[in-house]
Amino acid sequence: MKRNFEAIKRIVIKIGTSSLVLPNGKINLAKIDQLAFVISSLMNKGLEVTLVSSGAMGFGLNMLDLAKRPKELAQQQAVSSVGQVAMMSLYSQIFSHYQTTVSQILLTRDVVEYPESLGNVTNAFESLFKLGIVPIVNENDAISVEEMDHITKFGDNDRLSAVVAKITKADLLIMLSDIDGLFDKNPTVYEDAQLRSYVPEITDEILKSAGGVGSKFGTGGMLSKIKSAQMVFENGGQMVLMNGEKPRDILRVLDGAPLGTLFAQK
Repeated sequence: MKRNFEAIKRIVIKIGTSSLVLPNGKINLAKIDQLAFVISSLMNKGLEVTLVSSGAMGFGLNMLDLAKRPKELAQQQAVSSVGQVAMMSLYSQIFSHYQTTVSQILLTRDVVEYPESLGNVTNAFESLFKLGIVPIVNENDAISVEEMDHITKFGDNDRLSAVVAKITKADLLIMLSDIDGLFDKNPTVYEDAQLRSYVPEITDEILKSAGGVGSKFGTGGMLSKIKSAQMVFENGGQMVLMNGEKPRDILRVLDGAPLGTLFAQK
């Protein structure tokens, strides 16, 4: 299928913790700079871009010089709270180099499930787009909980990015990962694994080919990305799953380059 994104006006870009934090726990400044450049370039072309960014925990561990994620929930929330401030401060600083203003929107699942609060957050997005500001969205990890009668967590930011794509009526969700796209089987196990360049529907075979968990810093896996694509389909959008190693490749993808996996219904 030939890719044509000329009609795309509104984009959601999702980046995971593994793309923002180096294996040694330090912040990947080069990656963030590239991402800011790409998003600013798209904004200058008249597109409206939302960034869904994980990383609060990773930034918090770095700020507090902790080797691993705490086991206790309250401590995890504290680390995420510290990390969210550090992450947004860095985003604001680097985006400003490209004359782009960013804002922060922290969400919990209950916000999008109640009509009044959903309306409020929808209005916030629309107002930011009119002002030419990039909303940077993350789950509110400092207060999100997952209990039987009070579930406020999205589960992971793959799902959150699909929810944000729905709220903002985005034409395209670009999900940056540490893998090149969706393969027909696990490429870390099978040398003959083939990259699927185009997926028109989520079949049982597609679901079976997904599996595994994310990095030590993140929470998502391939299955959550497939389920996110399913949500995007339900809302009439498209999704590209691609390697986030070089964020500038986003520009190539939007120009039609066959990178990653395109999820688009016929």
